Amino acid sequence: MRCLYCYNPDIVLGKGKIDFDSVLSFLKTRKGLLDGVVLSGGECTLHKKIIDFIKEIKTMGFAVKIDTNGSNPKILNSLIHDQLIDYVALDFKSLPHTFKHLTQSGLFSEFEESLSILIRSNIPFEVRTTFHSSLITKNDFVNMIKYLESKHFEGNYYVQHFMNNVPTLSKLDLSNKEIQFKNFSTPKIKVIFRD
Repeated sequence: MRCLYCYNPDIVLGKGKIDFDSVLSFLKTRKGLLDGVVLSGGECTLHKKIIDFIKEIKTMGFAVKIDTNGSNPKILNSLIHDQLIDYVALDFKSLPHTFKHLTQSGLFSEFEESLSILIRSNIPFEVRTTFHSSLITKNDFVNMIKYLESKHFEGNYYVQHFMNNVPTLSKLDLSNKEIQFKNFSTPKIKVIFRD
């Protein structure tokens, strides 16, 4: 994906790489000091050796959380099936009618499959959305909550506001935070705004 609001343009465009051996060497020095490791991105499940990498991390005794956009449901399913991850944060970018514009990809059905896999699994997970007022309208946001309910999602739905004045993949207008002053929670979904 090439999300318009992505604040990791260097990583998405292929810069800022750290090799796995360096990370594993660092983690060996942190045994007993750290509880877990978060793999994010870009999209961590795209790496060809992600499963072997996570196995190495797990053998050191660390818990593993992944941050994913849900674009790789087969890898997500394997990680859950093989008990290689302990927690997942799934990014819900937008609804189908705005997904392609916001993400510059046609991967909504993959996201949908990943959401279904997580709902059916026993692994703890969260759904979260980065909210930019120019990209997601209030009506879209209400419909995103309805969409999650239609998929039988229950629990916390985290909304993180786009951070204005930071480098992003695309030039965007300032986003306002007015949406956070309304309660969008439903009986089954608690909407939590993160700063």
